[in-house]
Amino acid sequence: MTRGLVTPFSAWSVVGTVATVSAEAGPELVQWCRDETTGLRAVIAVHSTALGPSCGGTRYRPYASEDEALADVLRLAEAMTYKHAACGNDLGGGKAVIIGEPHTERTEALIRRYAQFIDSLAGAYLTAEDVGTTQADMDLIATVTPYVTGTTAGSGDPSPATAWGVLHAMHAVAESLWGAATLEGRHVVVSGAGKVGGALVGHLRDAGARVSVADPVVRVDGVDQVDPATAHTIPCDIFSPNAYGAVLSARTIPELRCAAVCGAANNQLATFEDRFRLAEEGVLYAPDYVANAGGVINIADELGDHGSYDRDRAFARVAGIRDVMANVLRTARDEGITTADAADRIAERRIAAAGTAP
Repeated sequence: MTRGLVTPFSAWSVVGTVATVSAEAGPELVQWCRDETTGLRAVIAVHSTALGPSCGGTRYRPYASEDEALADVLRLAEAMTYKHAACGNDLGGGKAVIIGEPHTERTEALIRRYAQFIDSLAGAYLTAEDVGTTQADMDLIATVTPYVTGTTAGSGDPSPATAWGVLHAMHAVAESLWGAATLEGRHVVVSGAGKVGGALVGHLRDAGARVSVADPVVRVDGVDQVDPATAHTIPCDIFSPNAYGAVLSARTIPELRCAAVCGAANNQLATFEDRFRLAEEGVLYAPDYVANAGGVINIADELGDHGSYDRDRAFARVAGIRDVMANVLRTARDEGITTADAADRIAERRIAAAGTAP
């Protein structure tokens, strides 16, 4: 498995709306979902089922093109493979995107039609809530197919669990950098104050941290408001990206004035090389798919053998992200590699072990 590579569409074998490639080349399956009647345009990507059925959210976003949507869903599906593997879930990596403006183009008919495409995969992909989709969408999908998680009857909105996990990832970062797993008095810049970022702000304030918030829409009472365009340049202890990805790049990394980056956004590194740029700048990077694994850990409890979802049990396991992140940071030090490489190695070793299991 090679992290960060996207196979060109021209290399795929296409049958109808389904495109598949070998596991060595890229994702196991990509399904285009198009329907003229409802206006649905979506892509489902199954990156790996080595550890179990693929599971990942459906993102609803007005992509500039289908190529942009395809690139995003492939990156996101791959990240889900690594996320599940690193945090100990018996699930594989999958993701989906719906192309369009969720506030004006979403209809019940469109979501139902999308659910039919999910159902056609017969359990290879389990969907969940993500940016642009809602718990109500998941409840609607559940009326069409059983291959959906995070419904009202299940584990619900994953955002609170995700925020809880990021907080505990920050505890591991604090212990690694400053010798104590406390955020008391630390300055954290939270970029993106949506459902996850907003909940994280509350946790940070409860932990005694000084918080600054950057969001183009949301205003949070009692904290400093900063410009989203320059939030990454503010001197602080931890910069926390919690909106869209690719915020850490060749342009922005030299502008960072933080000791660490730890947030909930997916795919924070714009390119593979950015992991090395962060190390060269002396910024500790908490790998995003470990820091933001709380949501999928929460969902895994819903899918487990317990018989029913238990929030206390799930959130206790989410708090274990502190130990997972501490192991990542320790592995990076011991093996002389970047933290991103350390997280990848931990995930890849688990996936490889699954492939050799009797």
